[in-house]
Amino acid sequence: MITTIVLTAIVTSAMAQKTEEENVKAAVEALRVAMVDANKSALENLTASDLSYGHSSGQIENKHEFVEKIVTGKSDFTRIDLEDQTIKVSGDVAIVRHKLKGETNNDGKTGAVSLGVLLVWQKQDGKWRLLARQAVKI
Repeated sequence: MITTIVLTAIVTSAMAQKTEEENVKAAVEALRVAMVDANKSALENLTASDLSYGHSSGQIENKHEFVEKIVTGKSDFTRIDLEDQTIKVSGDVAIVRHKLKGETNNDGKTGAVSLGVLLVWQKQDGKWRLLARQAVKI
């Protein structure tokens, strides 16, 4: 009887973990789409108020700076593809790593990017919000 209860608890916990990983995966995809579409409302809803957004150049932006640069086209992704993504959920924090390949049109200058990205998401008010991001060129 005790073994059954313990096994049930383990399976239930694993299923809850998988569900949270799927929720984080959906949030990452929503962020990808919002960045390509320059959707201000979605970007604001997907990011934490104290966002720290690090670029591969070393530049760091807060939430307002990140959203404004995307919306105004100063940082314009015309395509973003994500590869080799991993997600690890620990309580109300999720760590996401992936490779980002994309095309840009920053201030009218086209370019291509290939980045390794670390995202830190936090569950706030029942929703996963991007708390921190750091990219490196690969």
